[in-house]
Amino acid sequence: MRDYANINQLICLSNMESINAMLINDGAPQSERLIKLNKIAIQQMRVLEETESRKLLK
Repeated sequence: MRDYANINQLICLSNMESINAMLINDGAPQSERLIKLNKIAIQQMRVLEETESRKLLK
C-alpha cells in the first residue's frame, strides 16, 4: 500500500499509526478506535488536500 500512496496519504497513515498507538495505550477497544481513526483520517485528508490545492493555485 505504501508503495502506491502519495505524500498526503503517507502523512495521514503515519499520523493514524501514532494515534492508534495512543488509543491502545489508553485502553480503547478496537471498535471504538476504528471509528475514531476513520473520522480523523477523513478530516486529515481533507485538510491535506485543501492545503495542496491552495499551493497549486498560487
